[in-house]
Amino acid sequence: MDQEHVSRDELLEKIRDLDMLNRQLLREKEEETRLEYAWTGNLGHWYWNIKTNEVTFNPLKVTALGYDKSEIPQHVSYQYFTDMLHPEDYQKAMDAMLGHMYGDAVVYEVEYRIRAKDGGYRWYYDRGKITQRDEQGKAAFMAGIVFDITEKKETQMDLENKNRILSEMSSLDSLTKISNHRTLIERLKGLIAEAQRTGTPLSIAMVDIDDFKRINDSKGHVTGDQVLCAVADIIKNSIRDTDLAARYGGDEFAVVFPGTEARTAAGVMERVRQAVNSRAVLEGLAVTLSTGVAQYSGEELAQFIDEADKKLYEAKHSGKNKVEA
Repeated sequence: MDQEHVSRDELLEKIRDLDMLNRQLLREKEEETRLEYAWTGNLGHWYWNIKTNEVTFNPLKVTALGYDKSEIPQHVSYQYFTDMLHPEDYQKAMDAMLGHMYGDAVVYEVEYRIRAKDGGYRWYYDRGKITQRDEQGKAAFMAGIVFDITEKKETQMDLENKNRILSEMSSLDSLTKISNHRTLIERLKGLIAEAQRTGTPLSIAMVDIDDFKRINDSKGHVTGDQVLCAVADIIKNSIRDTDLAARYGGDEFAVVFPGTEARTAAGVMERVRQAVNSRAVLEGLAVTLSTGVAQYSGEELAQFIDEADKKLYEAKHSGKNKVEA
């Protein structure tokens, strides 16, 4: 008798579940719920019976990944899909689902990569909502829709990559590939504001290639450009990641040292000077640098640069190939 009673209860539970699913299907067909979007890549609706952990879905969701319908299990659980998520997207998808189930988000909505049969990944956009809760208020049934957005994401990532390249190109000197004059000024404005606010030291070095006109006149502009690039590389490789090397204009460079006193910055630039002196920048061509270093003391940006320029001219007029601070 007890066995009959249990079986009867189980049968009633299944009937209720099927009735719930049918009502949900009918409601979405009649109302064209907000989960319906006029997007390409529509892979159809899915329905998740949370109590039995059974998912009913359009086979397109799986066949779009390269699988045949015959490879889809007869009974599919929620984990069937989560096991195919990209490792980097798994937690994001779980957080989105739990956030909706526990009331932190109005809908479940997430973009993720899902593994295809060939081992690659496709991008899916998944959106759903709880459509029924049990007597205790726990989520019992959920419905949603999924889209294949791989083409859209690839286009988006390609555009982002192109924008990044354009941004880098606009911030770098086209010849030496270090920061350009505009980037230098923008960075200096921010660093000066920070120095004024916090009182942290800030130094700048202005660097000039000695007798560069003679190099251009005797060796040609192609060689001159090669010298500029070689010096820029030495400067860039001699400073910290937090420092900024920039081509100020012509044969003049600027190096900004955040959080650094003039004495320390001068020490760095002395090592740069020695590095340039110690080897021929180009075969058979000796190059020297003159450098002026100034520490920020509350003046305007233009005056701050001018103070370093004054030190540079002192180095030039006292014999060249030296650092003045």
